[in-house]
Amino acid sequence: MRILQITDTHLFGNSEQALLGMNTSASFERIISDIANESLSADLIVATGDIAQDASEQAYLHFDAAVRKLSCPYYWIPGNHDDREVMTSLALADNPFVGDTTLGNWQLIMLDTSVRGSVHGLLPESELQRLAQLLDSVEQNESLQHSVIFLHHNPIQGNAGWMSDIGLHNADEFRELLARYSSVRAVVYGHIHQELDAVYDGIRYICTPSTCIQFKPGVEDFALDRKTPAYRWLELQDNGEINTWVHRLENFKIQIDERAAGY
Repeated sequence: MRILQITDTHLFGNSEQALLGMNTSASFERIISDIANESLSADLIVATGDIAQDASEQAYLHFDAAVRKLSCPYYWIPGNHDDREVMTSLALADNPFVGDTTLGNWQLIMLDTSVRGSVHGLLPESELQRLAQLLDSVEQNESLQHSVIFLHHNPIQGNAGWMSDIGLHNADEFRELLARYSSVRAVVYGHIHQELDAVYDGIRYICTPSTCIQFKPGVEDFALDRKTPAYRWLELQDNGEINTWVHRLENFKIQIDERAAGY
C-alpha cells in the first residue's frame, strides 16, 4: 500500500502571492506535476496541514483542484494557519476532513491538533479519546495489525532551537497513550518544514518538508534553508515495516527572503 504525503503548502487565495519570497502556488503546481510524472501511484494522499496560508476558501479550492489531477482520494487535516470550518464545508466523500480509514491490514488515523489563533498544537480530550478508541479497535480486529497516525504539529522536538514552543503542547500525554498499543508503527507529521526520521520509545516519527519554503536545521533563531520543495512517499508493508523517502524538486529556482526573522 502506498501513501503520498503532502504538507505545508501555504496557499493563498491570490495565486500570485508569495510567502517569504516564494510563490507557494507555483511551487505546489510543480510538486503536482512531478508526482503526476512519477512511475508510482498512490492508494491515498494525506495532506497534513497548513494547506492555506490565509485560510481563504479560494486557497482550499485551488488545493483541491490541483490534487484532483492525480485521480486519488485524499484526506486533509488542519494546521495552525488553516480554518477547520472552511475545510469541513468543502470536504466531500473522496476528500474527508480528518477521520480514519484502512488499507490492507493497516489502520490510518488522522488527528486535528489545530488551536485557533495559536501556532502551537494541542490534542483535545475528544481527539485523545477518539484515538484510543480507534487503537482499541485494531487490537480487537484480527484483520488489522498495524497503525500509522497523521497530524500536523510535531510531537517531538524539531531540529532548531526556536521551535521549542511551537509543537504539540500535550505531546507527553499523546506519546504515553501510544505506548499502550503494540500496533502503532509510526507518527507522520509536518509543521516544521524539515525532513526527520527518528525512533522515540519504539515508535517511528517521520516529518516531511514543505511544498514551499524550508526551515534551516541546527540553528537557534529562525532561518530559511535553500533546500527545494518536497513531498514524501510511504510504502506500508504487510509485516508492519514502512519504506519511505522524500522526493525534492530538481531544477527549481529558489527565491526566498533569507533575511526573514519569522513569518
